[in-house]
Amino acid sequence: MSDRMLEERKTIAKMIGIYCHAKHHTSQELCESCQYLLDYAELRLTRCPFAPDKPVCGKCPVHCYQADKREQVREVMRFAGPRMMLADPIAAFRHMTARFRRPSPAVERAMARKAKQTEPTKGENA
Repeated sequence: MSDRMLEERKTIAKMIGIYCHAKHHTSQELCESCQYLLDYAELRLTRCPFAPDKPVCGKCPVHCYQADKREQVREVMRFAGPRMMLADPIAAFRHMTARFRRPSPAVERAMARKAKQTEPTKGENA
């Protein structure tokens, strides 16, 4: 696994930990639902079609998370994101700067395909 993918795994684990400890009042271990979400996120990362040059999930043209899990991760990130600056400022900075990284050629091709699928065909009102 690439360094970038390992960083992604550490970052999502740290964010879920911050969320779980604050919201579910756990001490060291994650609660059952947060552990399930972490396991799910790690599985999705291992199966990412753009690894090792994957973009952050919010910028990815392929949403591989189920809708309910995607919403759970958004909630975790909204809560834990600002707190990451205190908990792990280096990981927070890397995650924020990754949003501005140029997409890999594979991601650019997938984005172009997606844009083609969503553009209106001739004769349709846009």
